[in-house]
Order: sequence, then C-alpha cells, then structure tokens
Amino acid sequence: MKKKAGLWVDHRKAIVVLLTHQNTETRLIESKSEKQLRRTGDSPFNGPYEAQSVPADDSQEAKLTGSLNRFYDEVITCLSEADSILLFGPGEAKGELHKRMAGNNLGKRIVGIETTDKMTEKQIVAKVKQFFHPGP
Repeated sequence: MKKKAGLWVDHRKAIVVLLTHQNTETRLIESKSEKQLRRTGDSPFNGPYEAQSVPADDSQEAKLTGSLNRFYDEVITCLSEADSILLFGPGEAKGELHKRMAGNNLGKRIVGIETTDKMTEKQIVAKVKQFFHPGP
C-alpha cells in the first residue's frame, strides 16, 4: 500500500499528514529549540560583567543546532514509511530538512517543495489531499 505524506514545517513545529487509500493521519511534532537570547542596550548588567550574563553566541548557536538536529531526526523518522513526500512551510526549515533528508536517502521521495504562509491544521490537511489527489 502506497503512503503519501505532506509536511508543513518551521523551526518550532512540524505537522505531518500521512495519507493512505482509507485513512488520513495527522501528527504534530514540536521542536524543543529556543530562540537565541538577545543583548539589549538597557541591560542591568552593562559594564565589565555584562558578557558573563549572556551566553556566548557560538555556544547558543551550537545548542540551537543540536536541538534542531534532534527535531529534524524525529520528523524524518515519522516520514520514513512514506513513498512520496510534499514539503512546505514559511521559512528556511523546509530547505534545511530537505538537505538532511537527502543525506538519509529520503531525498528521492520528495515530490514537491513549496513556500507557504502559516496555516491551520485543517488547511494543511486540505493542501496535502489536493496535492496528491487533485480534483477534476
């Protein structure tokens, strides 16, 4: 039985829609990544100790990258049974995930990549169904 999947993804969450002939299944995968802290000009720590109050940018970047890699691995595991995959979403996450999937030999299964805005779960399901089963 052929399984088709649609994936709306950004850096905070992924909504996976799995389609078979009889069933539609939706899964939500949330990222545990946090946005980077920003240094502000009106910090109470201005002065010689300000640099110690906010983690270094490279350590924050490494933490964010590790968190996103775990998130992408979870998404890839969810898509591993799919024969055809549609990737879409508003930002860079779909491109990053596409590169990662190519490294896992899932890249050949991707049949489309689209840039879309934020969508509700119902809109995502409708888009995936329309993509794989277009009407007359």
